[in-house]
Amino acid sequence: MNQTQRIPQWILDQGPFSRTSLAHVSKTARHGSGKVSPDLDTTLAKLGLRDGATLSFHHHLRNGDAVMVAVIDACARAGLRDLHVAASSIFPVHAPLVAHMESGVIGGMSTNFLSGPVAQAVSRGVLKTPVILRTHGGRARAIADGTLKIDAAFIAAPAADPLGNISGTHGPRACGVLGYPQCDARHAAQVIAVTDTLTEFPVPGIQIGHDRVDQVALVPTLGDQDGILSGTTRPSTKPADLEIARLATAVIDASGLLVDGFSLQNGAGGASLATAKALGERMTERGVTGSFASGGITGFHVDMLEAGLFRALLNVQCFDLAAVESFARDRRHQGISASMYANPYQRGSVVDRLDAVVLGATEIDLDFNVNVTTLADGTIAGGSGGHADTAAGAKLAIVTTKLTAAGFPKIVERVGTLTTPGATIDVLVTDQGIAVNPTRPDLHERLTHAGLAPVPITDLQARARNQSDRAPIRSESDDIVAICEYRDGSVTDVIRRI
Repeated sequence: MNQTQRIPQWILDQGPFSRTSLAHVSKTARHGSGKVSPDLDTTLAKLGLRDGATLSFHHHLRNGDAVMVAVIDACARAGLRDLHVAASSIFPVHAPLVAHMESGVIGGMSTNFLSGPVAQAVSRGVLKTPVILRTHGGRARAIADGTLKIDAAFIAAPAADPLGNISGTHGPRACGVLGYPQCDARHAAQVIAVTDTLTEFPVPGIQIGHDRVDQVALVPTLGDQDGILSGTTRPSTKPADLEIARLATAVIDASGLLVDGFSLQNGAGGASLATAKALGERMTERGVTGSFASGGITGFHVDMLEAGLFRALLNVQCFDLAAVESFARDRRHQGISASMYANPYQRGSVVDRLDAVVLGATEIDLDFNVNVTTLADGTIAGGSGGHADTAAGAKLAIVTTKLTAAGFPKIVERVGTLTTPGATIDVLVTDQGIAVNPTRPDLHERLTHAGLAPVPITDLQARARNQSDRAPIRSESDDIVAICEYRDGSVTDVIRRI
């Protein structure tokens, strides 16, 4: 009896396969040859996309990314219309997309963060359908559960080989961790590695395997690596920020969480990093070794790792080149996917393991709801990213802010846009006092016992109002330009045309 005769007939009868189907697949095809295209135009011709297709992009090159614009330019040349751009984030560098929004090449968008000229165009109502603003975890959930169906995922690959293996740590545009496109690569109908650095097989430091990649498209450049560094990634030395850092550190200390195994996430802003610096000094004094710091990682986090303050970094995205270099060489610096990071339906998401998170705010209201999506005039200039995810998961969610900015109060009666529900925020720390969410009487008692003298948030709101000379502007338009989703897909708010 030969091998074929041992296979049960019910297996052999399953079409379209036959006893000899694999033998008819050429060795060339099985060895992965033929994936590489010389340019994006050739790639699009192979994809066979139609009007209305959903194309996804990741933002690890941040404000240095040139891939998204190049792909949409190629789509315009191919005559495609009404495309849905599903990007993990959009930055000022993506300004050329506005022309494609106005011409109808782009018909809709979904993203976790929206800034620059594209955000301004959306705020003016350029698109015919509202933009969907998700959290980082919410995007991973939507892709996994099929809410966000991706026809083609274009993954900016700092280096790739002819079979489509992708590395983020090699090549002249190395960006380190590739946490966001891993969800796209797993679930998209077609996956394209877009690279300016084609290596021999296998590319070093594979993060996305060739079994997930359908095509490799060559481009002259992915963009500008220096654009990865966008925003402040070193601690502030401004007196107000240092006072916020001192108080936030005291809050964490008084909470009882600052013990061996402590875990932390903080943003990349100057005040937030000043808090991390002050907290690191307190950890050193106490002899506390943390388990991990997570989220977007900067060189300052690397310094904390190398000083022995944390045993590991769990990195979904590098915020500067020092973090890129550290990820490439240090095994303690580990990359994670956006799903592992914050998907609310993934068992054991990293955000659910956080002891404390230090967050910022554009506005915070009397119910502790936070806005990090729109400015005081209603213009879109951000989005949740991991804000709502970490606030929900951490044992202690701290919002830090000054009382005013540009003459506007930052503590208001009601936020212009609800990004993160107040039910998930535990304490507000400002340079002029601390307020504890009434849902946390245990925390209020601890802070009072520590001599931190928390006050009602209404007191801080009154001070903010008195120190301001401008009032926030709320749109009265009936036209909805964006819909804010919570991490589970429920709607937290809508944004109206300015």
